[in-house]
Amino acid sequence: MTEYYVPASRGESEYVEKRSRFLGHVRPVESEDEARAFIAEMKKKYYDARHNCSCYILRGGVERYSDDGEPQGTAGLPMLEVFRREGVENVVCVVTRYFGGVLLGAGGLFRAYTRSAKDALDAAGVAVVRRWVEGSFACSYAAAERLKQELVPFGALVTDTLYAADVTVKLLVPEENAEALSARLFDQSAGSVTFAEEGESFRPVRVR
Repeated sequence: MTEYYVPASRGESEYVEKRSRFLGHVRPVESEDEARAFIAEMKKKYYDARHNCSCYILRGGVERYSDDGEPQGTAGLPMLEVFRREGVENVVCVVTRYFGGVLLGAGGLFRAYTRSAKDALDAAGVAVVRRWVEGSFACSYAAAERLKQELVPFGALVTDTLYAADVTVKLLVPEENAEALSARLFDQSAGSVTFAEEGESFRPVRVR
């Protein structure tokens, strides 16, 4: 089953190194035009900054980066490598630098731009885009937490827990694992709990 990772939301970061300020900005995007428009927006907003370095990766293999006047290989490429390592696509990142008057050297710049991009991605979070089965099961209060632990090996995520006469756990499970999860819940509850499928969707769900 096809799945891929994207930023869960917008993310911002700020890092100061020897009086230079590095402002990181991460956004989810769907196209190269959208990525370029965001880069242009940040350059306009931070027109008084020394550098607005950028990168983006789009699903399908498009990758671009710019050092925007920093020494070659010290800004855009290290930023790009952050998203390659994390396996994140459909993402654009701009790191704005306000120069603090002290030269950082190639190594210092490499570390600062890498950290700024990673901090901004951490702030945004990461979501997996895939097809999910939506469903729920009802159980006793005593069994609820134990059965929730059974969801983990199947990649299932709890979306809501409702407390009434019984506990109703609503969840998302990758479609290829739905049948196996249903069997596991049935077995672990001695046949008293069944997983009810309520629909399916292809969408991003935050995982970290």
